[in-house]
Amino acid sequence: MFPDELSNFLVEIGQPKFRAKQIFSWLHSGICDFDLMTNLPKTLREELKERCYIADVSIVRKLESKIDGTVKYLYSLYDGETVESVLMKYEHGYTVCISTQVGCRMGCSFCASGLNGLFRNLTASEMLAQIMAAQRDNNIRVSNVVMMGMGEPLDNFEQSVRFLQLVSHNDGMNIGLRHISLSTSGLVPGIKRLAEYNFPITLSVSLHAPNDEIRKSIMPVAKSYSIEQLLSVCRDYQSVTTRRISFEYALMEGVNDTDACAEELSKRMKGLLSHINLIPANPVKENSFKKPDKKRILRFQKLLESKGINATVRRTLGADIDASCGQLRRKEKEGESNEILQQN
Repeated sequence: MFPDELSNFLVEIGQPKFRAKQIFSWLHSGICDFDLMTNLPKTLREELKERCYIADVSIVRKLESKIDGTVKYLYSLYDGETVESVLMKYEHGYTVCISTQVGCRMGCSFCASGLNGLFRNLTASEMLAQIMAAQRDNNIRVSNVVMMGMGEPLDNFEQSVRFLQLVSHNDGMNIGLRHISLSTSGLVPGIKRLAEYNFPITLSVSLHAPNDEIRKSIMPVAKSYSIEQLLSVCRDYQSVTTRRISFEYALMEGVNDTDACAEELSKRMKGLLSHINLIPANPVKENSFKKPDKKRILRFQKLLESKGINATVRRTLGADIDASCGQLRRKEKEGESNEILQQN
């Protein structure tokens, strides 16, 4: 709830409005127990316990990279479903990559998150809880958020927008919107709606191909929205927000890593204030995609730069702990199935 919603709720149950700010402050400091809200009267705390619940997550599994300290979490939600989140340390501070859905319906063939489809959307509070849990567990303050974990944020539009408004609230966690990235597989109507809010976030578009033919073969969403439609709405989005757009491009050997692909991609990007984030493809056992060798990756980058396109190769974090989302949850589920089979 926002403070004004809390105020209205308190009035409905016969409590003074001013308590709303106190409750909001407790919730956004990561407190998940009404009894710990010590500046509230005991009678109010008891009533809140009867009428309300605080969305929290519990840590099911935690993997820490011995290479760079990246921490991957598998969180359990109130209904037993699980989602993944990743905590990354940079020179500028801590970044958390959060999930917005349990599973995903986009079905990108190179991604582990959607292998079993979509189970349900997360609420804004369940998104916030992922950040708070990482902060509590490491005794840190997160300064940056990436909505790039499990799920498609724009397929859970209302709750994703609500999360952005809550996480940046002055009386809450107060994480500036300029420190938040939202990743989309390219839902054209969602990008159009997002532009209306004019959030100063970084929009990150999963492109992964220079043309419709390749994109359709790896991303089902491309069958609904062509690259021309996608880049057109990106230009419209940019004209409203004046923000540079980041385009994610997972390099897959023999699929989208050729010189011809680099040439075509550079032509597509002309006129867009953009940055190409080149990502060596993560190996997923359910598909055969492989990352190109280092020489091919650097050549692809240099070809783009020679055409005036800003491109960098993403540094791989947590390589020893399968830090890309979807894999840990799937392993946990497979473990449960194997355990059931063994018991039977």
